Amino acid sequence: MNSNKRPEDMQRITTKKLAESFINEQIAELKAQIGNKKVLLALSGGVDSSVVAALLIKAIGNQLTCVHVNHGLLRKGEPEQVIKVFREELGANLIYVDAVDRFLDKLAGVSDPETKRKIIGKEFIDVFAEEAKKLDGIEFLAQGTIYPDILESEDGIKAHHNVGGLPPELQFELCEPVKLLYKDEVRVVGHALGLPEGMVERQPFPGPGLGVRCVGAITRDRLEAVRESDAILREEFAAAGLQGKVWQYFTIVPDFKSTGITDGKRTYDWPVVIRAVNTRDAITATVEELSWELMKKITSRIIAEVKGVNRVLVDITPKPSGTIEWE
Repeated sequence: MNSNKRPEDMQRITTKKLAESFINEQIAELKAQIGNKKVLLALSGGVDSSVVAALLIKAIGNQLTCVHVNHGLLRKGEPEQVIKVFREELGANLIYVDAVDRFLDKLAGVSDPETKRKIIGKEFIDVFAEEAKKLDGIEFLAQGTIYPDILESEDGIKAHHNVGGLPPELQFELCEPVKLLYKDEVRVVGHALGLPEGMVERQPFPGPGLGVRCVGAITRDRLEAVRESDAILREEFAAAGLQGKVWQYFTIVPDFKSTGITDGKRTYDWPVVIRAVNTRDAITATVEELSWELMKKITSRIIAEVKGVNRVLVDITPKPSGTIEWE
């Protein structure tokens, strides 16, 4: 896959048979591209990087080293889950990097969303460069770039940390086996590879993580409000049988406050915004209609359990005109 343009005659991958054909083609291409060299993979634990990892393991085995970077912008419990699934259950050669302070210090006071994305992207590259220097013979950097990433970058909608290649001082060649696939196709391929259901059907998560859901300049207390409210939302969606049925659902905490009242006392705190959307390819999206009873339960829990929050809102904007993420 040397081109960033999806061929017009490329068949949509909708069946196991088509997925297996794609897998066989990619294994052959990866073997030809990589040979006996070593590959470094940015492993977030999301479906895109997980499918790339599985493809590379099939193609080159232990020539692959996976790096999981905890940048402080992950969902609650995710670093622990990635270590458990990939190192303990799948036996991957996994390096865990705790870079929380490094990322959050760099992002302090930065409110422009594109600048935030670029800082996060640059730090990712820098972290991988540092890890690569500790390893012998790394010549390739694998990434879970998918086609919507490329389209949105080309159209100037938003920058993606895994699009555009590496800076010239890094002598890595990019390896992006799923870059011409849409999200639904990546999932079909993941199933064909035999990855766990929970991993393949995991809802999408942006490369910059919760950094684009903590709107404006990131502060640690507001970031925790995003993390905790997101965990509550996911728990309640699962309890209501919506996990795997709604494509993506998450919370946003914007950088403004409003007046409220708690236990008879005035508060001046943040709102939490709930967003739940359905889509096939992430190019367009519709809003999931949620039951009033579920919304009341989620609101009650967020107000009671999340520090610094006194209001819950719901975003009912489709894409277009709003992108799925707020930043």
